[in-house]
Amino acid sequence: MSTLAKRWRAARPPVAGLHLDSAACSRQSFAVLNATARHALHESEVGGYVAAEAATAALDAGRAAVATLCGMPGAEVVFTTGSLHALDLLLGSWPAGSGTLACLPGEYGPNLAVMDAHGFEVRFLPTLDDGRLALDDAAFDLEENPPDLVHLTPVGSHRGTVQPLALMARLCRELQLPLVVDAAQALGQVDCAVGADVTYSSSRKWLAGPRGVGVLAVRPELMERLRPRLPLPQWAPALSVAQRLQFGEANVAARVGFSVAIGEHLAYGPELVRARLAELGGIARTLLADVDGWLVVEEVDEPSALTTLAPADGADPAAVRDWLLAERRILTTYADVGRAPQELTGPVLRISPHLDTTTEDLEAFVEALIAATAATSV
Repeated sequence: MSTLAKRWRAARPPVAGLHLDSAACSRQSFAVLNATARHALHESEVGGYVAAEAATAALDAGRAAVATLCGMPGAEVVFTTGSLHALDLLLGSWPAGSGTLACLPGEYGPNLAVMDAHGFEVRFLPTLDDGRLALDDAAFDLEENPPDLVHLTPVGSHRGTVQPLALMARLCRELQLPLVVDAAQALGQVDCAVGADVTYSSSRKWLAGPRGVGVLAVRPELMERLRPRLPLPQWAPALSVAQRLQFGEANVAARVGFSVAIGEHLAYGPELVRARLAELGGIARTLLADVDGWLVVEEVDEPSALTTLAPADGADPAAVRDWLLAERRILTTYADVGRAPQELTGPVLRISPHLDTTTEDLEAFVEALIAATAATSV
């Protein structure tokens, strides 16, 4: 086990089984758990609002770390309850109220629902056979018929294909189109420091923070153009747009924990983390290539830790997921068509190891998958 993997494992409580579900929710470190608990204790000692004020420096550090990871050093960063909440806040405050939005056919289903709820007309960008953005065709499409904004999810929820985020960011800058990046599956796994106009993400996936926290990072010039849904009453104190977006009740303890988690990520070295995660993805896909009943969706060298298994010959992803957890204590993801309703044609099984997963762990998963497939076959 590498030094990086040993540090990651030593920093966390022992896992009860084999955790291959980091794309859903990673394991928090002792430091994150302790920071969250200490803040909750402080709330009990001095009151929630006093404790929140005392946490200002920690929260500001968390915001700055997010901006750094997104390549947006001057961005205003708003804490949210998660990625979907961040998108809802953004689109609900969009300057024109609604408009046309260009995204990929593999867009996350709940994102599409939020876009529709806010009245955005969605059109899909051209892709290659594997769902990857066809950049040249997209460039022509965007120049000929520019949308009000481009929304790109660099890594989807249903497969580990990595989209050309940096190239799309450059294209949008050239065409002067706002680029909004859903980095829920990307932040901490692939390089998101491309300087988009907006980047939003959640805490609980590759960054291994607490559940119930997300972030919305917006360039200042765009932030000032946003119009939050709730108007500011005349009697209310003057608040910036960012403060208005973040106004309301909050789990400050979880935000403190997330700030610690992203600090840990930066301390590990984002490039080292990304390289190890990509390596694990390649190992997993190599080991799974010839397992009967399943087809590996991604290419072996895809720079992602996600491996998606599409069923063949009647394999049942839901039953296999349940069997693996009940019989072997192996945690995986069952992804139904709702994850990407315009692209997925059937449910899939997904694994997403983190830094301390070993080759032996992945070999054990392969053996268990074979057993699960046989046990659940009709």
